[in-house]
Amino acid sequence: MFDALILRQQDGSTTAQVETLSTDQLPQEDVLLAIDYSSINYKDALAITGQGKIIREFPFVPGIDLAGRVLESANPAFQPGDKVLLTGWGVGERHWGGLAQRARVKADWLLPLPAGLDSRQAMILGTAGLTAALCVMALEQHGLTPDSGPMLVTGASGGVGSIAITLLHAAGYEVAAVSGRQSSHDYLHQLGADQIVTRATMQQPSKPLESQRWAGVIDTTGGNILARALAETRYGGCIAACGLAADHRLETTVMPFILRAVTLQGIDSVYSSKEERKKAWNRLAKTIPSKLLDSIANEIPLTNAADTAHKLLQGKLRGRTIVRL
Repeated sequence: MFDALILRQQDGSTTAQVETLSTDQLPQEDVLLAIDYSSINYKDALAITGQGKIIREFPFVPGIDLAGRVLESANPAFQPGDKVLLTGWGVGERHWGGLAQRARVKADWLLPLPAGLDSRQAMILGTAGLTAALCVMALEQHGLTPDSGPMLVTGASGGVGSIAITLLHAAGYEVAAVSGRQSSHDYLHQLGADQIVTRATMQQPSKPLESQRWAGVIDTTGGNILARALAETRYGGCIAACGLAADHRLETTVMPFILRAVTLQGIDSVYSSKEERKKAWNRLAKTIPSKLLDSIANEIPLTNAADTAHKLLQGKLRGRTIVRL
């Protein structure tokens, strides 16, 4: 028997409650895991609160991230006792996820826990860390270097933003962080931000082209913020877009693309290749110090997951929230 956060639908509304299940109730996949830690991401918050149509079938266990150890395996790639992590692949969306003490998953979805990380540290990074690393790698593959000019990170206080700032700073880039909260400025400077740009400034409607400011951008927000970032990106620059925390819509013009050769590159961590995942996780394990991981982590028990999801959507959290299983 084990505890899990179960989502159900009642009168068209989603309810979330910790319940006790047996392993017989888990999906029939080839690896049984004991989960040590999961996390609360933006997508998890939408699923738990029912504010986004993330979940189609109920009852359901949410949680797009998990880390733990193998209990049983029908696949020779993993043996009992192996320490593993999982992010993406539709887990927590179409397949039962990580906000439970046990899970059954496909072996193809798993990665061995990277050297230098334990389960807790892996979940402080989680999908947010993987996404941030993929964004930084995309900007570098575009040819950007610290000599190219400053990098802008939107949604800077969130999980992706916090880790992206840390990675960029460690690689020697000048970093500008977009923040809507004065109380987050010291935190962002500690992560490595060289300057703060207010969210209100970035939300102002922009002309098709503004003064050239950013060599590259990591955008987690969409909407007006992304539109202005496009208009302010330097000639030949690149924007790695990975989120829609502000708005899924984008009203812009073709001018940044045809007059400044700006590239807008989408970043998806859910179905990224195993090879890209391994590169990203190895970079995270080697770059992010454990002391800094602790500084961006908020740890909660499973019983607090539903309340925390509401707080995340209300913008009351910063950094990463991990769930101790």
